[in-house]
Amino acid sequence: MEEEEENISSEIEKIKGVGPAIANKLRESGFSTIESIAVATAAELAASVEIGESTARKIIKAAQSLLKIQFMTAKELLDKRRVIYKITTGSSNLDNILGGGIETRGITEFFGEYATGKTQICHQLSVTVQLPQDKGGLNAGAVYIDTEGTFRPERIEQMALSLNLDPEKTLSNIIYGRAYSTDHQLFLVKNLDEVITSSNIKLVIIDSIVSHFRSEFPGRESLVKRQQKLNKHLHDLLRLSDIYDCAVVVTNQVIARPDVFYGNPLIPAGGNIVAHTVTTRVFLTKRKENLRAAKIVDSPILPSSETLFKITEEGVRDAE
Repeated sequence: MEEEEENISSEIEKIKGVGPAIANKLRESGFSTIESIAVATAAELAASVEIGESTARKIIKAAQSLLKIQFMTAKELLDKRRVIYKITTGSSNLDNILGGGIETRGITEFFGEYATGKTQICHQLSVTVQLPQDKGGLNAGAVYIDTEGTFRPERIEQMALSLNLDPEKTLSNIIYGRAYSTDHQLFLVKNLDEVITSSNIKLVIIDSIVSHFRSEFPGRESLVKRQQKLNKHLHDLLRLSDIYDCAVVVTNQVIARPDVFYGNPLIPAGGNIVAHTVTTRVFLTKRKENLRAAKIVDSPILPSSETLFKITEEGVRDAE
């Protein structure tokens, strides 16, 4: 571990204007890679490292120069997107409406009422991401941030065995964090850069994204502060997904609109901040017995479509 930390510090010190003292402060503040510095704001970096904003801007510009961050043509962007990877959900029906599975470089949100399968999908994905690519995985690990205490390692064991994976190895490839408050949740995400780079992480899960925000910022008088913090949190997740080519999956609660008298009154929590930031939104509903329905309600590329899947002892599977 000490050797890894030295390597990370050395990497940061490649940035013009960053000496050992500033490098240590950057690491302590969660800026442990050149990528994390390159996409930071000057105000954010200056406050974290206690330097002037002009100095922070020079450091950020130097980091961007090292990474050759610049404009590109739409053709170059298309070529870049051709190598976006997909993670199977365990259900081919669900994979199909998702365009092949959960994609990297974006945020996929699953929202719905209690017991609609949100946490089960998260457990399943943290296992399937470890499969080889020809079986729908990425040969990689997962980070699982649990805000409601619903993560169960015993469930991971069941799912791993059903896919002929070693349960102990599968559990060892899942980095677990229990978030006890909004600030703790933000802190865990802020410090993910080093975890992602040192542990071959290709999937970040937050189950659920808005729970602490709703409980700690009640009432209209707290709405602006809550939404500002939530907005920053979601953009931190987008940054991680893009610069490290990993998938981000979040679950969300639903609230009932009192002004809706006809049709479905349920909408995902978090308002427009979540709606404008996540890449793909999937609405989950419960059907009879162990059947669940999934519907794509918003996506920049996927059509609105719906399918059925089921929750079994082995995990998420196709409906018969």
